[in-house]
Amino acid sequence: MAFCGNCGAAVSPGAGFCGGCGRPAGPAIQTSPPSPSTAAADAAAAPASLGLTPNLAAALAYALGIITGVLFLVLEPYKNDRFVRFHAMQSILFTAACVAFSIAWIILWGILFSISGYLALVAVPLRLLISLGIFVFWLFLMYQAYSRREYRIPFIGAIAAKQIG
Repeated sequence: MAFCGNCGAAVSPGAGFCGGCGRPAGPAIQTSPPSPSTAAADAAAAPASLGLTPNLAAALAYALGIITGVLFLVLEPYKNDRFVRFHAMQSILFTAACVAFSIAWIILWGILFSISGYLALVAVPLRLLISLGIFVFWLFLMYQAYSRREYRIPFIGAIAAKQIG
């Protein structure tokens, strides 16, 4: 039986990739099992290789707003990581702020439309610009999380940091 030179997992003959770590099977395959000391070191690193890296998990916490934010707050390997928890909480609060802004905008648009239809038409391009700005800021937040930076949104970031301890 062949073993992966990277993680020590058993590799079936003729396999193109290791089933444990996903590395290409090639000259790094060993024909003997790994020593106990390397097996223990690899077992300690195994949880990180089985799931997402913390920076990817933090970036994905922004993907669907409240849904992914809550998922990363309760899923086992990520709920213990302060960096992922911060970005998950900030994602939840950012999404809630965007929803509150949308509700306030709809109310304002209704008031403007009742005053004059032309005022409401001016508000439509303004809303599109604001929506584009929110979208670009959302991408910026995902990039900051993926770059392992704890970027704090004014007011929201402080609340998120306080909530996670």
